[in-house]
Amino acid sequence: QVQLVESGGGLVQPGGSLTLSCTAPINRFSLSTVAWYRQAPGSQRELVASSPNFGRANYRDSVKGRFAISRNNTLKTLYLQMDSLKSEDTAVYYCNVKYGSVVLWGQGTQVTVSS
Repeated sequence: QVQLVESGGGLVQPGGSLTLSCTAPINRFSLSTVAWYRQAPGSQRELVASSPNFGRANYRDSVKGRFAISRNNTLKTLYLQMDSLKSEDTAVYYCNVKYGSVVLWGQGTQVTVSS
Protein backbone atom coordinates (compact mmCIF):
# COMPACT_ATOMS: atom_id res chain seq x y z
CA GLN A 1 0.00 0.00 0.00
CA VAL A 2 1.38 3.38 -1.03
CA GLN A 3 1.78 5.81 1.84
CA LEU A 4 1.16 9.50 1.33
CA VAL A 5 3.51 11.64 3.40
CA GLU A 6 2.13 14.85 4.87
CA SER A 7 3.95 17.74 6.49
CA GLY A 8 3.43 21.34 7.52
CA GLY A 9 0.93 21.26 10.36
CA GLY A 10 1.42 23.03 13.66
CA LEU A 11 0.25 25.73 16.03
CA VAL A 12 -0.56 29.15 14.62
CA GLN A 13 -2.28 32.26 15.96
CA PRO A 14 -5.60 33.44 14.53
CA GLY A 15 -4.98 35.36 11.33
CA GLY A 16 -1.79 33.44 10.64
CA SER A 17 -0.82 31.17 7.76
CA LEU A 18 0.32 27.61 7.23
CA THR A 19 1.16 25.53 4.18
CA LEU A 20 0.51 21.80 4.16
CA SER A 21 2.32 19.46 1.77
CA CYS A 22 1.61 15.89 0.74
CA THR A 23 3.82 13.72 -1.42
CA ALA A 24 2.22 10.87 -3.34
CA PRO A 25 4.79 8.57 -4.95
CA ILE A 26 2.45 7.06 -7.55
CA ASN A 27 2.96 6.82 -11.29
CA ARG A 28 -0.39 8.34 -12.24
CA PHE A 29 -0.31 11.35 -9.92
CA SER A 30 -0.81 13.79 -12.81
CA LEU A 31 -4.04 11.99 -13.77
CA SER A 32 -5.38 11.87 -10.22
CA THR A 33 -7.87 14.01 -8.41
CA VAL A 34 -6.26 15.36 -5.26
CA ALA A 35 -7.96 16.78 -2.22
CA TRP A 36 -7.62 17.90 1.38
CA TYR A 37 -10.03 16.83 4.11
CA ARG A 38 -10.15 17.73 7.78
CA GLN A 39 -11.64 16.29 10.92
CA ALA A 40 -12.20 18.24 14.11
CA PRO A 41 -12.75 16.46 17.45
CA GLY A 42 -16.27 15.07 17.67
CA SER A 43 -16.99 15.89 14.03
CA GLN A 44 -17.09 13.97 10.78
CA ARG A 45 -14.34 14.25 8.23
CA GLU A 46 -15.16 16.99 5.73
CA LEU A 47 -13.87 17.97 2.33
CA VAL A 48 -11.89 21.21 2.39
CA ALA A 49 -10.68 21.52 -1.20
CA SER A 50 -10.22 19.36 -4.27
CA SER A 51 -8.36 19.68 -7.53
CA PRO A 52 -9.09 17.44 -10.51
CA ASN A 53 -6.35 16.55 -12.97
CA PHE A 54 -8.05 18.96 -15.37
CA GLY A 55 -10.36 21.80 -14.42
CA ARG A 56 -11.00 24.17 -11.59
CA ALA A 57 -10.44 23.56 -7.92
CA ASN A 58 -13.38 23.44 -5.55
CA TYR A 59 -13.57 24.69 -1.96
CA ARG A 60 -15.98 24.44 0.90
CA ASP A 61 -17.66 27.78 1.50
CA SER A 62 -16.02 28.43 4.86
CA VAL A 63 -12.51 28.46 3.36
CA LYS A 64 -13.13 30.22 0.05
CA GLY A 65 -10.82 33.19 -0.37
CA ARG A 66 -8.56 31.98 2.47
CA PHE A 67 -7.28 28.56 1.36
CA ALA A 68 -5.69 27.53 -1.93
CA ILE A 69 -5.04 24.02 -3.18
CA SER A 70 -2.27 23.45 -5.69
CA ARG A 71 -0.24 20.62 -7.11
CA ASN A 72 3.16 19.97 -8.65
CA ASN A 73 2.85 16.96 -10.92
CA THR A 74 6.61 16.71 -11.44
CA LEU A 75 7.22 16.47 -7.70
CA LYS A 76 4.01 14.43 -7.21
CA THR A 77 3.08 16.77 -4.40
CA LEU A 78 -0.07 18.61 -3.44
CA TYR A 79 -0.27 21.65 -1.23
CA LEU A 80 -2.78 23.55 0.83
CA GLN A 81 -1.97 27.19 1.49
CA MET A 82 -4.03 28.38 4.43
CA ASP A 83 -4.25 32.11 5.18
CA SER A 84 -6.30 34.15 7.63
CA LEU A 85 -6.68 31.08 9.81
CA LYS A 86 -9.50 30.96 12.34
CA SER A 87 -9.99 28.89 15.47
CA GLU A 88 -12.67 26.89 13.67
CA ASP A 89 -10.02 25.68 11.21
CA THR A 90 -8.47 23.63 14.00
CA ALA A 91 -8.51 19.98 12.93
CA VAL A 92 -6.46 17.09 11.68
CA TYR A 93 -5.93 17.60 7.96
CA TYR A 94 -5.67 14.65 5.57
CA CYS A 95 -4.55 14.59 1.98
CA ASN A 96 -6.36 12.34 -0.48
CA VAL A 97 -5.44 11.10 -3.93
CA LYS A 98 -7.89 9.28 -6.23
CA TYR A 99 -7.27 7.56 -9.53
CA GLY A 100 -9.95 5.22 -10.83
CA SER A 101 -10.77 2.81 -8.02
CA VAL A 102 -7.60 3.65 -6.12
CA VAL A 103 -8.03 5.95 -3.13
CA LEU A 104 -5.05 6.89 -0.97
CA TRP A 105 -4.93 8.84 2.29
CA GLY A 106 -2.22 10.63 4.19
CA GLN A 107 -1.57 9.94 7.85
CA GLY A 108 -3.00 13.30 8.93
CA THR A 109 -1.34 16.41 10.30
CA GLN A 110 -2.64 18.50 13.19
CA VAL A 111 -3.44 22.17 12.61
CA THR A 112 -4.22 24.16 15.75
CA VAL A 113 -5.29 27.79 15.54
CA SER A 114 -5.10 29.40 18.95
CA SER A 115 -3.76 32.50 20.68
